[in-house]
Amino acid sequence: MHKIPVTVISGFLGAGKTTLVRHLLQNNQGRRIAVLVNEFGEVGIDGDLLRSCQVCDEDESLDSNIVELTNGCLCCTVQEEFYPVMQELLKRREQIDCLLIETSGLALPKPLIQAFRWPAIRNSATVDGVVTVVDCYALATGNLVGDIDALESQRQADPNLEHETPIEELFEDQLACADMVLLTKTDLVNAQQLAKIKTWLKQELQPGVKIVTASQGEIEPDLLLGFNAAVEDHLDRRHSHHDHEEEHEHDDDINSIELVLDRAFEPQALTDKLKKLLQEQEIYRVKGFVNVPNKSMRLVLQGVGNRFDTFYDRLWQPDEPKQTRLVLIGHNLDRNIVEKGILGDKILV
Repeated sequence: MHKIPVTVISGFLGAGKTTLVRHLLQNNQGRRIAVLVNEFGEVGIDGDLLRSCQVCDEDESLDSNIVELTNGCLCCTVQEEFYPVMQELLKRREQIDCLLIETSGLALPKPLIQAFRWPAIRNSATVDGVVTVVDCYALATGNLVGDIDALESQRQADPNLEHETPIEELFEDQLACADMVLLTKTDLVNAQQLAKIKTWLKQELQPGVKIVTASQGEIEPDLLLGFNAAVEDHLDRRHSHHDHEEEHEHDDDINSIELVLDRAFEPQALTDKLKKLLQEQEIYRVKGFVNVPNKSMRLVLQGVGNRFDTFYDRLWQPDEPKQTRLVLIGHNLDRNIVEKGILGDKILV
């Protein structure tokens, strides 16, 4: 029986991985796609966003970890359950043409790919390719990995990379493992900035790795699928910053805070409070759903750096609580400060 080709979608927090996966599901060209979402935090924002897109609908007859989509695809949310969920998916491999794994923004790609060397998995699945999604606007404005010129100067002065921040180490490893880099949010930068970022990225990537631009995750599926790279068989060629470390501890101080509130918020007031929190806490990413007063639709809120985006994705379901659910991811976040920042000044209505 054929091996299921697996495409790993890597990339930093807020780069646009979920938007990309949603577009692939909505434009699957007849492919039966399984999706694994490896989330950071317990609220399940990304998995819910995938299941709420136009082609998706839960089938309650399936296991709670595996959701049937109306286009014949499957969707899973994986935290510490990769192996058992893979085993369940492999039992259904006659129904699957390809598998997408959307990694957490804090995940190193190589340990995940190494799991495909396990005998119970490697005989049934192969890593077809790794696509690293990069937020072009974040790079251009110095968010997440720092200013391009400053970062390049640092690398030239320190060839051993001993003084990189944890975020820079993570970004380096995601690039080192890529078969393709997908640049998103390019409409927010000018031509000079885009050219500069492409030039810098080419210096960081393995020879032959292509850089492709995309808007709103819209890209031909044939560009992302079908690399036939068998990455697990050649992983040693993809050198990363942590290859010679027995244990990797880059994210020990990175934590998430989940808030589930039976309360409604005015979007602008909530965004203003979150921006103020950015000055007090080192927050990398904010995502979640907001209950807005007198609105029948659920508001999706996403924040990267100091930029916040919102949109209404669907009506609240009759049987679901109208809750505001937020996940904040950052460095040594203090729950008391976060809760006080969001709830303390009566932005609640």
